[in-house]
Amino acid sequence: MKKQGILNGPVSAVVANLGHFDMITVADAGLPIPDGPQRIDLMVRPNLPQFIDVVAMVLEEMTVQEIVVAAEMLERSPQVMAALAELLPGVPVRTLPHSQFKAETAASKAVIRTGEYTPYANVILVAGVNF
Repeated sequence: MKKQGILNGPVSAVVANLGHFDMITVADAGLPIPDGPQRIDLMVRPNLPQFIDVVAMVLEEMTVQEIVVAAEMLERSPQVMAALAELLPGVPVRTLPHSQFKAETAASKAVIRTGEYTPYANVILVAGVNF
């Protein structure tokens, strides 16, 4: 039995199999998940688990070279952007209108759905390399 790192089997497997430029989306409870990416539903109840906790967990094992967020997050949920910036200092941020963000999630290897109820608490993590 695995005793540290990401203990959720599907999340651990998707992170372990990422290549350079592959993407994972970590989503709030309401983001529509398109057909195509693996759907990993972690939602237990409203706000459990929280978005930022799941992002932090993924970042323990993933190298990220860029993040993508909806431009609406900056206005409607600036505390989420501040928390992401704290977790990912110096990582470039690309913003898209929410409609484009939703379309871009289709290129993700997986969408990890959290229980987060904060509007626009969604991020696409673009895999980097360790060297």
